[in-house]
Amino acid sequence: MFRRKWIIVVIVLLLIGGGASAFFARKGDPGVLVTAETIQKRDLEAIVSASGKIDPKKTVNISAQSMGRVTQLAVREGDRVKAGQFLLQIDPVNAEAAVRRDEASVAGARTGLEQSRASLQAARASLESARQSLKRQQELSAAGLTTRESLERAQTEVEVRESDLKAREQEIKSRETQLNQQQAGLQSSRHTLTQVRFEAPFDGIVTRRNIEEGENVMVGTMNNAGTVLLTVADMSVIEAEVEVDETDIPFVQLGQIAKVTIDAIPDKEFAGKVTEIGNSPIQAAGAGTTRTATNFKVVITIDGQIADVRPGFTCTAEITTATRKQALAVPIQSLTVRELVFDEKGNPVHEPRPPKPRFQFGPAAAAPTPSTAELKPGHKREEVEGVFLIKDNKATFTKVKLGIAGERYLEVLEGLKEGDQVITGPFDSVRSLYEGDLVKTATPPRAP
Repeated sequence: MFRRKWIIVVIVLLLIGGGASAFFARKGDPGVLVTAETIQKRDLEAIVSASGKIDPKKTVNISAQSMGRVTQLAVREGDRVKAGQFLLQIDPVNAEAAVRRDEASVAGARTGLEQSRASLQAARASLESARQSLKRQQELSAAGLTTRESLERAQTEVEVRESDLKAREQEIKSRETQLNQQQAGLQSSRHTLTQVRFEAPFDGIVTRRNIEEGENVMVGTMNNAGTVLLTVADMSVIEAEVEVDETDIPFVQLGQIAKVTIDAIPDKEFAGKVTEIGNSPIQAAGAGTTRTATNFKVVITIDGQIADVRPGFTCTAEITTATRKQALAVPIQSLTVRELVFDEKGNPVHEPRPPKPRFQFGPAAAAPTPSTAELKPGHKREEVEGVFLIKDNKATFTKVKLGIAGERYLEVLEGLKEGDQVITGPFDSVRSLYEGDLVKTATPPRAP
């Protein structure tokens, strides 16, 4: 009895299956349900997006040039300052004492030089007197009116006076060199004195203050940076410093326009231009042997001024690298890749479609794999980018040559014409389509 029931159940299932097969066979292939769009001309913009931070074009770190204690501090972080405005002062006692010491040294050197010059004049007068005396002795000796000893004494006196004159001239040069050294020291001391008082180098904002009144400051050395007292930034010219991926950097050129959005100032866009492109990649700190993305620095100068902006604000920039007016455009989602066979002349060879099941349960089948049969002599198989067009309710694969990429559309250089109906989706349907498949659109294609 139990066995008989199972036989009846099996017969009923067979009858149902046969009926379903006959129904689908009579109904035929209804076609793949797809969406389509009409190819038309559009204005396209190729955009490169990058993120970074806001920085002023000009920033100055005011560092200590001499040791001492801060005796006056006139600004706070965030204050706006004018060019020449007093900022702070370091205790000037030591610098003033050095100036007075060097002034005294210069005065002493100048006095010594004047004394040497007076001695030089006296040496010249003595030499001239000795020469006159020698001349008289020579005249008397010629007349036989003087002794040889007197003549020799006069000659020796002239030689002594000439040596003394040369010594005075050398002393003058030494005094002049000494005076120049003392004057150089005085100039350095006076310059050091000016370094204890700091004024704003330009109109800007105090973006950082690392010192308090009464603290001591240190002077930088070769291996130790000095104390950075204040940082003043000129916020009249703002730059966005962003990091662009290596795959996009070849398309970025100087002068290209950009739109910058600042996270701290939502719902606003700021126009700018590319003013600097880095030639070397940005070195990631502590990257080690881990492979990281390679980025390049791009600087965008923002047009005009931005109220309440601060250095270090994060931002995002969209750089327009190319524009096309009324270019033939195809939707990005319609682009697909197929393996095609080409003959020796480069013409495509259409392969027969693999057998398609008439009915199946479960998800749609994946795209059919290309034939693995050996190719004819001179034939080759290549991957080709293209789209599926609707022609006579059938899908026809067409190879395309693309130009720039917009946000939603790609520029078509070759392969399509205005008015063509291109299949845009669904993704699974486009992926599984084959040349010559019957298709039907969910909605009628829109007119261009």
